[in-house]
Amino acid sequence: MEKYLQIDGVEMTFETRKGPFVALAGIDLAVSRGEFVSLIGHSGCGKSTLLNLIAGLMRSTAGTMLLANREIAGPGPDRGVVFQNHSLLPWLTCFENVHLAVERVFAGTEPKAKLKERVHRALEMVHLDHADHKYPHEISGGMKQRVGIARALAMEPKVLLLDEPFGALDALTRAHLQDELAKLVAATGSTVVMVTHDVDEAVLLSDRVVMMTNGPAARIGEILEVDLPRPRDRLALATDARYMRLRTQVLQFLYRKQLKEAA
Repeated sequence: MEKYLQIDGVEMTFETRKGPFVALAGIDLAVSRGEFVSLIGHSGCGKSTLLNLIAGLMRSTAGTMLLANREIAGPGPDRGVVFQNHSLLPWLTCFENVHLAVERVFAGTEPKAKLKERVHRALEMVHLDHADHKYPHEISGGMKQRVGIARALAMEPKVLLLDEPFGALDALTRAHLQDELAKLVAATGSTVVMVTHDVDEAVLLSDRVVMMTNGPAARIGEILEVDLPRPRDRLALATDARYMRLRTQVLQFLYRKQLKEAA
């Protein structure tokens, strides 16, 4: 498969009052087009820092990052980002929140009718076309996250970046949105990089799980290939021996190897 996102020798050092703090050291990762990759590790291991570097929200202190053979030098519409906090503008409706992003990307190149069509299509994909007129305070937390996902997808990004998008939701809502995300990714062929603390979420959704060591100077410790066929049924996987084996491998890395190193 095509190496779509390439991360070579990336390091990130922050200047602090106590001196330089090395957050990431020697990160090498290649993500193929259409692949779903999860980043997992203990708090403070640099997962979100790496995602922010891919998003172009900060610049690495060493190394190179390429997307579709172009250097990542800052934020851009080729990367759609969904954070744990939905980041919707409270004075705009669901439709207007998505339309604002679409307008920023496509205004001047497409007619207004086409822009509206993009917004409607994105909201339909997350099953929120019935709520396009509602404001953020009028909808649930799960619906807000779906608007955030619709906003990212409407820009047709090359890579969808998810920073614990379901972390603030209750278990049932989280499970429902995980299933919806899996269907969306299958339908759109999106390339996805997701940060998560949830082992089950990582194994359920991913093609590969990238396990990061504890900081400082965090690095990629292991990469797990998730060889489960798609589509995946969470109820069937609950008793699937392969799923349990993969889940155990992640847990062993997180709670044996990493905690042992930290002791």
